[in-house]
Amino acid sequence: MDKIIIHGGNRLKGQVQVSGAKNASLPLLFATLLAPGRHRLANVPHLRDIDTAEKLLKILGAHVVRENGTFAIDAGEIRSVEAPYDLVRTMRASVLVLGPLVARLGHARVSLPGGCAIGARPIGLHLKGLEAMGAKISLDHGYVEARAKRLHGARIYFDLPTVGGTENLMMAAALAKGTTILENAAREPEIIDLAEALNRMGARIEGAGSDTVVIEGVEELRPMDYAVMPDRIEAGTFMVAAAITRGDVLVNGAIPDHLEALIAKLREAGAEVWAEDGGLRVKGPRKINSVDIKTSPHPGFPTDMQAQFMALMTLGGGTSSITENVFENRFMHVCELQRLGADIRIEGHTATVKGVKGLLGAPVMATDLRASASLVLAGLAADNTTEVSRIYHLDRGYERIEEKLKALGAQIERAPA
Repeated sequence: MDKIIIHGGNRLKGQVQVSGAKNASLPLLFATLLAPGRHRLANVPHLRDIDTAEKLLKILGAHVVRENGTFAIDAGEIRSVEAPYDLVRTMRASVLVLGPLVARLGHARVSLPGGCAIGARPIGLHLKGLEAMGAKISLDHGYVEARAKRLHGARIYFDLPTVGGTENLMMAAALAKGTTILENAAREPEIIDLAEALNRMGARIEGAGSDTVVIEGVEELRPMDYAVMPDRIEAGTFMVAAAITRGDVLVNGAIPDHLEALIAKLREAGAEVWAEDGGLRVKGPRKINSVDIKTSPHPGFPTDMQAQFMALMTLGGGTSSITENVFENRFMHVCELQRLGADIRIEGHTATVKGVKGLLGAPVMATDLRASASLVLAGLAADNTTEVSRIYHLDRGYERIEEKLKALGAQIERAPA
């Protein structure tokens, strides 16, 4: 198991290229199950979660060839409809095979995901929607089983916006008989990316990116040839890295419309942010202003950027309030930031962060994907050396992050733990 060693204090300067989006790649990979034939999916990042998705596709019977960020997938002969626990427990997004398998083959058996470090993420809304579309749902020995001769259209209202639920039901509805309407749907850019890919496959989807998505089912779909969108969370992480080190970084591939809430808060914190040459340039402030944030579904401030922004706020000139409204257990990075000298107090869903003059390097431990990113950012700004262990979390969502940061001038390296 590796660790990352950071000698902090360097200002980041230069350009960095954002990889393809993990959270867009996963549903797109599973969408290939909807149609036989050879699919081509480009700009897929090399990440642990992508490795897991590849294993699952192969277990189901798909033929997968992977080379330089491009997947060639032939899902013509699906031999199994079961997503086993050993894979689902390592990556919750595995439940996204449920909709495609039921829609195309009439049967799916998927392990329940179980617990998650950042809080409960139940799939009840996925199952409720499939039932409304005519699937018979049963639970047996930790697996959910769904059967339907053919799904039919339905009007489905989500009690809460759910990204995975919207994606699963959108894929299922693409092959259902009749029209499906998803109300209070998630609005994230990854939803739009999936809808665009499905439409290229012959689906008829309108309204993706709004709270109402309308899907008119078709008899069959064709293979896709598609490139994954840039990763907005990776882009946001590099933007905060520029701000926390008082650097000057052009984040190539960052899309302004995907990052409006973060851009607004970085500017409020004193950073300069502007669009330039197909990306976003961030110039860090001499003095970091303390800023309040509240996470919420898109287009609000993303929960996946909360930990990174908290790292920035540890060096603010006053006191900031950070409220987590999406996941109930997403402050596990606080104890580790405190080890670096941060002054943070938690009360319920809100963390109060009093800015300190500086952070001091120390050994810290990652607890989840975005928490690990926040510790790397804090280490970049801290005096002396910070060692981040359990970085397998980091490798789930960031492609070669230490190499990209090193190219910007960071003193950072990966080493055996």
